[in-house]
Amino acid sequence: MKLVRPDVFHPRIVLAGCRALPEGDGDDDGLVEALRARGLHARWLAWDDPETAGADLVILRATWDYTERPTEFLAWAHRVSHLLNPVEVVGWNTDKRYLADLAAAGVPVVPSAFFEPGEQVHIPDGEVVVKPAVGAGSVGAERFSDPTHAHAHAAALQAAGRTALVQPYDTRIGDGETALVFLAGEQSHAFTKSPMLPPPGETPAFDASGTFAEERLAPADPDFELWDLGHRALGAAADHLGLQTSNFLYARVDVVGGPDDPRLLELELVEPSLGWRQLPDGDRARQQRRFALAVESALERFGLGPFPHRRP
Repeated sequence: MKLVRPDVFHPRIVLAGCRALPEGDGDDDGLVEALRARGLHARWLAWDDPETAGADLVILRATWDYTERPTEFLAWAHRVSHLLNPVEVVGWNTDKRYLADLAAAGVPVVPSAFFEPGEQVHIPDGEVVVKPAVGAGSVGAERFSDPTHAHAHAAALQAAGRTALVQPYDTRIGDGETALVFLAGEQSHAFTKSPMLPPPGETPAFDASGTFAEERLAPADPDFELWDLGHRALGAAADHLGLQTSNFLYARVDVVGGPDDPRLLELELVEPSLGWRQLPDGDRARQQRRFALAVESALERFGLGPFPHRRP
């Protein structure tokens, strides 16, 4: 039995992971099946696998080692034929200096100061978090109550050629973060994340791959004020990049605090875990179908619709 017509173009789709986790951490299980249910054929590969470069569409999902080779990763992203999220998003969102752009647009963010190599670092009073501006999975992020130790960590990051990000530690993080998930610019679902950084003097526990700090997740039903902040952040990002929010295949907005004063901690547009496993099976299937439909729409936007277009 033939499953596809040989004279019809079927775009080659890759879900991009990394060498340590070429198929992600398991949270995205079900996406390949959801895409195939729409007649779209996808497979997992590490982003730097040579075969990935030949794909018609690459969907960034678990490229968590890019922080070790950011220049190489960005060069690769520009070589890919079609990328989701788009390449201009990658260049902007992989550097946490995007937080300054969002703050300038009026989005309430956790106060953030950036210090490039060679710049004098200022550590505010009280407990702080110091981390690299280009980083993922809390690798290189630590909490400090001693300003001398905070200075030393920032200096070590700068000596390695990295920009240091210094933030006051918001004690509300102790209650966890709320992760708001959007698909094609529309809200999908939410979950909470336990604090990832241990108290000062301790280091985070990382998973076996070493690519991200371990955390506990749970389903969430956030207040509308948190969703409003998520929409504001997405809108500001889209305006800054000259895009529509619907151009973001996925987005995760990490928020700290409750409805009285929520603050944006991070806007994840490149490789965030989307918390599918926090959804009941039926809801997960429906939301992953929405993901597949958004991929289908992007293919049409790129002129890669699978059935109307015959291979030359």
